[in-house]
Amino acid sequence: MGTLFENTGLNTTWILLGLIFFAANLPWFSNKLFYVIPVKEMPKNLAWCLLELVVLYFIVGAVALYAENATFGQIAPQGWEFYAVTGCLFLVFAFPGFVYKVLYK
Repeated sequence: MGTLFENTGLNTTWILLGLIFFAANLPWFSNKLFYVIPVKEMPKNLAWCLLELVVLYFIVGAVALYAENATFGQIAPQGWEFYAVTGCLFLVFAFPGFVYKVLYK
C-alpha cells in the first residue's frame, strides 16, 4: 500500500509548493477564523490573519515532514536558519492574498 508522496522526484516538490501557496493565502479570503469560527469585527482584523498564518505554517510544516519521511525514509535535521527562511518564504507566498485583502480594497 503506497502513500501519496511515494514517488521521488519533482511531483512531491510541486505538490508541496502548491499546498504552501494555497495555505499561505487562505487567511486573506474569508472573514471567518479558519473558515469556521465567526469573528466579532467585520472585516477580520489583520492580527487574526497573522495568527492564522502562523498556525497554517506549522500545519504545512508537519505535512512537509511527513512527505519527506515518506519520500526519503528519513527526516534531515534542520537548524534555526531553515525555519527562518521557510517562514519568510511563507510570508512571501502570502503576499498576493495580503494585497487583495488589505491594499487592493
